[in-house]
Amino acid sequence: MAMKKNHTEEDVYILAIESSCDETAAAVVKNGREILSNVISSQIDLHTLYGGVVPEIASRKHIEKINQVIESALLESGLTLENMDAIGVTYGPGLVGALLVGVAEAKAMAYAANKPLVESII
Repeated sequence: MAMKKNHTEEDVYILAIESSCDETAAAVVKNGREILSNVISSQIDLHTLYGGVVPEIASRKHIEKINQVIESALLESGLTLENMDAIGVTYGPGLVGALLVGVAEAKAMAYAANKPLVESII
């Protein structure tokens, strides 16, 4: 996929991943200020059945959805993983199992693409 026309060498693109509780999310951010895409997969309907968030269910649902959410965020931004300057991920606070899904995915992607990993507390 081609880069958007307004991409310059000075621009910094971050793929951001969030999985701290019951929503799996990914976004592409340009220069720390411009959101090029923001994709969220909510689990609210599922957890409503139980009267609140069930950590084990949340973690399993993140595993099911994280690749789709990331692919959609990149597609919506018009950029590819190769265009990213770094991978960002939330590592706290949140549900431990849910956070592990996002952190593991971000670490694997950063390693495979030879990109820096930026871990952040929200």
